[in-house]
Amino acid sequence: MGEIYEIVVFTASLSKYADPVLDKLDVHKVVAHRLFRESCYNHRGNYVKDLSQLGRPITDTIILDNSPASYIFHPNNAVPVSSWFNDPHDTELTDLVPFLADLSSVDDVRGVLDGAR
Repeated sequence: MGEIYEIVVFTASLSKYADPVLDKLDVHKVVAHRLFRESCYNHRGNYVKDLSQLGRPITDTIILDNSPASYIFHPNNAVPVSSWFNDPHDTELTDLVPFLADLSSVDDVRGVLDGAR
Protein backbone atom coordinates (compact mmCIF):
# COMPACT_ATOMS: atom_id res chain seq x y z
CA MET A 1 0.00 0.00 0.00
CA GLY A 2 2.98 2.28 0.52
CA GLU A 3 3.34 2.51 -3.26
CA ILE A 4 -0.20 3.90 -3.59
CA TYR A 5 -0.73 5.81 -0.34
CA GLU A 6 1.23 7.84 2.14
CA ILE A 7 0.95 5.63 5.23
CA VAL A 8 0.42 7.41 8.54
CA VAL A 9 -0.15 5.51 11.78
CA PHE A 10 -2.46 7.48 14.05
CA THR A 11 -2.98 5.62 17.30
CA ALA A 12 -4.64 6.46 20.58
CA SER A 13 -1.82 4.59 22.32
CA LEU A 14 0.93 6.39 24.13
CA SER A 15 4.08 6.83 22.07
CA LYS A 16 6.25 5.10 24.68
CA TYR A 17 4.25 1.89 24.09
CA ALA A 18 3.36 2.21 20.42
CA ASP A 19 6.74 3.30 19.05
CA PRO A 20 8.55 0.04 19.89
CA VAL A 21 5.69 -2.00 18.41
CA LEU A 22 5.70 0.08 15.23
CA ASP A 23 9.47 -0.28 14.97
CA LYS A 24 9.00 -4.05 14.83
CA LEU A 25 6.00 -3.96 12.47
CA ASP A 26 7.38 -1.43 9.99
CA VAL A 27 10.43 -3.40 8.89
CA HIS A 28 10.17 -2.06 5.33
CA LYS A 29 9.86 1.56 6.52
CA VAL A 30 6.60 2.32 4.72
CA VAL A 31 5.11 4.37 7.56
CA ALA A 32 5.78 8.00 6.69
CA HIS A 33 4.51 9.50 9.95
CA ARG A 34 3.36 8.42 13.40
CA LEU A 35 0.84 10.22 15.57
CA PHE A 36 -0.03 9.13 19.10
CA ARG A 37 -2.49 9.85 21.89
CA GLU A 38 -0.96 13.29 22.32
CA SER A 39 -2.37 14.17 18.87
CA CYS A 40 -5.89 12.95 19.68
CA TYR A 41 -8.71 15.03 21.07
CA ASN A 42 -10.35 13.86 24.27
CA HIS A 43 -14.00 14.21 23.29
CA ARG A 44 -16.51 12.96 25.86
CA GLY A 45 -14.02 10.46 27.22
CA ASN A 46 -12.96 9.11 23.82
CA TYR A 47 -9.71 9.69 21.98
CA VAL A 48 -10.73 11.15 18.62
CA LYS A 49 -8.41 11.41 15.63
CA ASP A 50 -8.90 14.67 13.77
CA LEU A 51 -7.75 13.97 10.23
CA SER A 52 -7.56 17.68 9.41
CA GLN A 53 -4.40 17.78 11.57
CA LEU A 54 -2.60 15.81 8.87
CA GLY A 55 -2.55 18.78 6.52
CA ARG A 56 -3.59 16.57 3.61
CA PRO A 57 -6.66 16.92 1.38
CA ILE A 58 -9.56 15.38 3.29
CA THR A 59 -10.91 14.15 -0.06
CA ASP A 60 -7.92 11.78 -0.29
CA THR A 61 -7.64 10.78 3.36
CA ILE A 62 -8.78 7.40 4.68
CA ILE A 63 -8.80 6.14 8.26
CA LEU A 64 -8.90 2.42 9.01
CA ASP A 65 -9.91 1.97 12.63
CA ASN A 66 -11.54 -0.54 14.94
CA SER A 67 -13.13 2.16 17.11
CA PRO A 68 -15.95 4.22 15.59
CA ALA A 69 -15.48 6.80 18.35
CA SER A 70 -12.00 7.48 16.98
CA TYR A 71 -13.29 8.83 13.70
CA ILE A 72 -16.47 10.66 14.75
CA PHE A 73 -15.07 13.91 13.31
CA HIS A 74 -14.64 12.27 9.88
CA PRO A 75 -17.05 9.32 9.55
CA ASN A 76 -17.16 9.58 5.76
CA ASN A 77 -13.41 8.95 5.58
CA ALA A 78 -13.57 5.76 7.62
CA VAL A 79 -13.13 2.12 6.74
CA PRO A 80 -14.24 0.27 9.87
CA VAL A 81 -12.18 -2.80 10.75
CA SER A 82 -12.48 -5.40 13.48
CA SER A 83 -10.24 -5.51 16.50
CA TRP A 84 -7.33 -7.92 16.22
CA PHE A 85 -6.79 -10.42 19.01
CA ASN A 86 -3.69 -12.39 18.00
CA ASP A 87 -5.51 -14.47 15.37
CA PRO A 88 -2.87 -15.78 12.93
CA HIS A 89 -5.63 -16.53 10.40
CA ASP A 90 -7.03 -12.99 10.35
CA THR A 91 -6.92 -11.63 6.80
CA GLU A 92 -9.15 -8.58 7.16
CA LEU A 93 -6.48 -6.03 6.24
CA THR A 94 -5.11 -7.99 3.30
CA ASP A 95 -8.68 -8.58 2.10
CA LEU A 96 -9.08 -4.79 1.91
CA VAL A 97 -6.12 -4.31 -0.46
CA PRO A 98 -8.15 -4.51 -3.73
CA PHE A 99 -10.79 -2.13 -2.36
CA LEU A 100 -8.15 0.34 -1.15
CA ALA A 101 -6.33 0.14 -4.49
CA ASP A 102 -9.58 0.97 -6.31
CA LEU A 103 -10.31 3.76 -3.84
CA SER A 104 -7.03 5.46 -4.72
CA SER A 105 -8.43 6.47 -8.11
CA VAL A 106 -11.57 8.31 -6.95
CA ASP A 107 -11.77 12.09 -6.69
CA ASP A 108 -13.30 12.10 -3.22
CA VAL A 109 -13.15 9.03 -0.95
CA ARG A 110 -16.01 10.36 1.17
CA GLY A 111 -18.57 9.69 -1.55
CA VAL A 112 -17.55 6.05 -1.80
CA LEU A 113 -17.07 5.43 1.91
CA ASP A 114 -20.32 7.15 2.85
CA GLY A 115 -22.22 4.83 0.53
CA ALA A 116 -20.44 1.73 1.84
CA ARG A 117 -21.80 2.14 5.35
